[in-house]
Amino acid sequence: MGEMSTSWILLVIFVLIGIGATGIFQVLQLKRVENIQQDLFARSAVEFAYRLPKISAINTEKQPMTDLSNRFFDTLTIQKGLPKILIDFSLSAFQIVFGLILLAIYSPYFILYGIALVIILLIIGRIIGPIGLKTSLEESKYKYKIAFWLDEVARLNLSFKTFRKNNFHIKKTDQLTSSYLFARLKHFKVLIKQFHYFIAFKIIVAAGLLVIGGFLVFNQQMSIGQFVAAEIIIIIIINSVEKLLFAIDTIYDVLTALEKIGVVADLPLDSEEGKAKPQVNQGLQIEIKDLEFKFPDAISPLFKDLNIYINESDKVLISGKTGTGKSTLAQLIAGIYQIQKGQILINNIPVENWDRETFYQQVSISLPNNQLFEGTLRENILLGKEMADEEIEEILRQVYLDEFVNNLPERIDSPITGVGKKISRSLVQKIKIARILAAKPSLIILEDPLHFLETTQKEWIMNYLTSNKSWTLIVISNDTNWEQFCNRTIKF
Repeated sequence: MGEMSTSWILLVIFVLIGIGATGIFQVLQLKRVENIQQDLFARSAVEFAYRLPKISAINTEKQPMTDLSNRFFDTLTIQKGLPKILIDFSLSAFQIVFGLILLAIYSPYFILYGIALVIILLIIGRIIGPIGLKTSLEESKYKYKIAFWLDEVARLNLSFKTFRKNNFHIKKTDQLTSSYLFARLKHFKVLIKQFHYFIAFKIIVAAGLLVIGGFLVFNQQMSIGQFVAAEIIIIIIINSVEKLLFAIDTIYDVLTALEKIGVVADLPLDSEEGKAKPQVNQGLQIEIKDLEFKFPDAISPLFKDLNIYINESDKVLISGKTGTGKSTLAQLIAGIYQIQKGQILINNIPVENWDRETFYQQVSISLPNNQLFEGTLRENILLGKEMADEEIEEILRQVYLDEFVNNLPERIDSPITGVGKKISRSLVQKIKIARILAAKPSLIILEDPLHFLETTQKEWIMNYLTSNKSWTLIVISNDTNWEQFCNRTIKF
């Protein structure tokens, strides 16, 4: 009649309210997803920082720590995939389910059809899903191999610089990249197969719904207006199926990232069952009884029925041929490796019965692979411990670091680069000795600690370390200069 009706006004109001409510919900969704992403990143960072130093050392023999730390970057993959899964995927699934429910109101035929479609979707996912996840994991494996190899190239860049004529680093990178591309192509073929299935599924959905709707209209069980409304719902369902299709690859990436991060979370940590917290005011007494140790991939034990007694405040030199287990013994005493057979008693208490925190307050170990990290000189020496500047300066004098520090622009708060790349190896060794002294331990274990120092400085530090009665000292070295300062020598 050309007149404005109340129903039209109400319809407009409801549509506008619906659009506004949808916008508000979308903003709330984005905020919630952002909170989840931030929480995920923070939790993952703290979890990695907490677990990496505590992972049982025997589990890192075949799996380098760099490879494990690189898995943190899968957190970013999960972050990027979450919005698509939580918003797009869930919305598409919501639209499909409720679209089918809405169609079911028109006719019971749609109920049966909706159930059949859900069963078909589950069958497709059941058949193709595990295959896609397997190929995604294989692709990720080579991705990490490339990342680890590039870490190695960066770490040993001088070696590859001087031997670059052979282009070994390029050839190995090419091999790993070829393997990655092959795995990626294999995964892509699975995705293409899934796309074919979903395209067929879309055709079945569209054809089935249109045929059923047309049949109902021809039999006057549905009006033309209802059929048009049903067709709109059908188009929404088809578009939702298409969104599900393009979200599959993201789901694989997120599941693969969770599996990679889960490897770090699943690795066993050092035992924390020990409860003993003895008070120690002097050097520790060590007794090794019938000790036997064997690496998992070794044919025979590294040593068997080993017996050693070290009195409190002893200064012991352990020397011998390479490969006889000297470094491994040091790490067993320090509780880094777990004892397989026999006993190591520290002050008459089995090392595994010590409370870990109390134990490492009393024991300090410095191995050749314990390098410096990116930070200030103070941070590298104290590792978070509080100490007066006067005490630090005294330690610096004892290890001949005072002159070096005085020449730095910010003295002890000056930044130094990781692994000591821009400072000499002798300075690195001095800083590591200073770190040991700052910890004020009752047991010091050192491996080739002064190899790069000049004779005068070396003998001064040797004398200082061996003359102090407040700690027990174990030195692993073939440097004969230590023999005149240590009261015992054990040959391996």
